[in-house]
Amino acid sequence: MATRWGICSAGKICHDFSVALGTLTPEDHQIVAVAARDLQHAEAFAKKHNIPRAYGSYNELAKDPDIDVVYVGTIHPHHLSTGKLFMQSKKNVLIEKPLAMNSREVQELITAARDNSVFLMEAVWTRFFPASLEVRRLLHQGEVGDVQMVRAEMGLQFSHVPRLTERRLGGGAVLSLGIYCLQFIFMVFNGERPESIQATGQFMDTGVDGTTVLVLKFAGNRLAICTFSITMTLTSDVVITGTKGTIKIPHHMWSPTTLEVNGKEMQFPLPEPGMPLNHKYSTGLRYEAEEVRRCLLEGLKESPGMPWSHSSLIAEVVGEARRQMGVTYDQDNIQ
Repeated sequence: MATRWGICSAGKICHDFSVALGTLTPEDHQIVAVAARDLQHAEAFAKKHNIPRAYGSYNELAKDPDIDVVYVGTIHPHHLSTGKLFMQSKKNVLIEKPLAMNSREVQELITAARDNSVFLMEAVWTRFFPASLEVRRLLHQGEVGDVQMVRAEMGLQFSHVPRLTERRLGGGAVLSLGIYCLQFIFMVFNGERPESIQATGQFMDTGVDGTTVLVLKFAGNRLAICTFSITMTLTSDVVITGTKGTIKIPHHMWSPTTLEVNGKEMQFPLPEPGMPLNHKYSTGLRYEAEEVRRCLLEGLKESPGMPWSHSSLIAEVVGEARRQMGVTYDQDNIQ
């Protein structure tokens, strides 16, 4: 039986996610309904993606009895309210990253999942790419020995994109892009908590960080260095250095299709999309959808590949980095 999806929001990422689902067999994945705050937008989205039902409110989507899981693609200041709405309606949810605005909100979402006995996963798509699975396999087998350092960076010129630069929309490099580097570091270090965190950055006129550099120190003098920027283009690569060699993702680390393992290259091509995408590699969103289906079929409430503990740790580290730099949002002041 197919996993029946509801799509929350009719924006760019929801378009790409729907296209990615279209690369999977309809016997496994079907989009049943889409909801937007404007019915006309929902209807246009439904027509484009051949979705049976369109709703002009998220409440209507939450009440639809034919949905197994909702993909929440709203901007992250709305993740807490929309996520809780669906979970309180006994809907499983896949919520776009970052899971929420801060650690308190992340814990509220996890509590809601527990209280309602539903599945919750932060949509860290990078974790489920075949290349990422191969990295985990290689590390488990000791291909590069004991990991000594991880360097990860992601930098793209997003100065013109309000949702990434405006404080009220949850903009800023550490909150918007930091998760890509941090999730990779914690994947390599198996969710281990760092002993120390040092953060510094450059600020934008909007009051958020445009570029942030984080240095994490782990037990045994192991290091992780990550840089993320919404004001400059960086190499956007990852290098894992071990006692016996290196693993490298040479470009677009958020959607890896190439690995270099001790100098040997491996390719993991993506399927072609059925219609134009907003982001070049978005058919890779299919892999997190497959993970959600696998977890639901096995009766799991969280994904072993992206567990709640990792989402919590990422939120804590982002929160500490923001504290050190003085980046705050209105959601931080709610008691």
